[in-house]
Amino acid sequence: MAENNHADVKKLTFETAIEELESIVKRLEDGKVPLEESVAIYERGEALKRRCDELLRQAEARVDKITTDSNGKAVGTEPLDVQ
Repeated sequence: MAENNHADVKKLTFETAIEELESIVKRLEDGKVPLEESVAIYERGEALKRRCDELLRQAEARVDKITTDSNGKAVGTEPLDVQ
């Protein structure tokens, strides 16, 4: 895992990135990883976290808010204002 370069993180899906990130967190929490490897996988974890954040922002930007009329009937969609 630590041998992977950071460039390939940009190609990961959200699910793959979060799964690997969870694995890294577990390994670090176990405390059985040598210091040098801990630093390397921590850095990889940071890159994975950034990738997950990026993918979540992209997904939020694509989500539409359903608009309704006064009777509650769906009449269309508009961009979701995520702030």
